[in-house]
This record gives sequence, structure tokens and C-alpha cells, in this order.
Amino acid sequence: MRTTLDAQLQKLNDELIEMGALCEEAIANAMKGLFEQNKALGKQALECDNQIDNKERDIEEHCLKLLLRQQPVASDLRKVSSALRMISDMERIGDHATDIVEISHFVFDVNPQEMTHLHTMAQTALKMLTCSIDSFVKQDLAMAQQTIAMDDELDALFASFKTDLVGMVQQMPQKGEALLDLMMIAKYLERVGDHATNIAEWVEYCLTGVHKSGGN
Repeated sequence: MRTTLDAQLQKLNDELIEMGALCEEAIANAMKGLFEQNKALGKQALECDNQIDNKERDIEEHCLKLLLRQQPVASDLRKVSSALRMISDMERIGDHATDIVEISHFVFDVNPQEMTHLHTMAQTALKMLTCSIDSFVKQDLAMAQQTIAMDDELDALFASFKTDLVGMVQQMPQKGEALLDLMMIAKYLERVGDHATNIAEWVEYCLTGVHKSGGN
């Protein structure tokens, strides 16, 4: 029975890694498509989101079967319950990639050089996402806590971007609508950071049995 449970837990681990990689690819392609004004990359991000949705359903089904058939206890149960929470955040990250792609169509007339404020936000959000997934893969509590700490950094970048955007709108009022669309993209990146934080908090719970929710 233990051998079967271990095999099922390893399968769950592999599926979560695959879903996490899809999330990273979706956000990376969405932002690269925006910065390079490349609609083909946007389409790749949309395809990743479709795969993320399918993966969420597969993992959810796998977890429910595992709970019903294997009846895991203690740390194993925490891992399964954490996985169910994590895939919800991953699915939302995929949705945000789609949101970014859809808005990108309305800002292609804005010079990419005017988006430099978003680069650091995108890099930080992606770093948080990568670290949150890696913390699960490596079962690394310190890495999970590092991800959680980075959320304050991303929030500060978002606040700075909002301040900068006011000046940009004043300088280029004719592009006001497109610049406000950039604000929405920045907000989606901030939300990606929140979801990465949630994932890291569930990794922390999986490893310690304590969940310190930040309320994201």
C-alpha cells in the first residue's frame, strides 16, 4: 500500500511541476510578446493557458482519487491538500497571462521604451513564480519564505509604477487610454506575485503544518 501511495504522490509531484512550468511559460511569453510587440508570442501564451486549465482538471481528479483510494495521513495528506490549493493559484496565473495578451492588443501603438517601468515588475513577478515552484520541487522552506518576502518588493514596484504613470499621462495625454491599459497589465503582474506568494505559503504549510496566510 505504501509503495502505491508513494508512486501516486510522485505522479502528483510531476504533474505540479509541469503545471508550474506552463505558468512560467505563459507569463514569460505574454510579457515578451508585449515588449517585442510580437502577437505570435501572445498566441503561445494563450495556448499555455489552455494547457494549464486542462492540467488543473487532471490534477484535481488525481488528488480526489488519491484521497478516496489511498487515504493518506499526516504529511501525505498535507501534500495533497496543498496541491489542491496550489493548482487554483496556478490556474489564475494562466488567466492573468491571457488578460495581459488581450490588453496588449490595445497598447501596440505605445513605444516599448515607454514600458521600461514594467520590465522590473515582470522580472520580479517571474522570479517569484519560479521560486515558488522550485520551493515545492525541492521541498525548500527557505526558498518558499524568500518568495513570500519578495511580495513586498513587487508591491513597492507597483506603487512606483503608478506614480510614474501619472507623469507619463501628463506628458502624452493623447496616449492616455493606452497608458491606463499598461496600468492594468502592471496590476496583473502584481496579482501574479500574490498567487506566487500563495503557492509558497502552501509549500510552507506542506513542510511545517502551519499556514501563515497573507490574505492574498
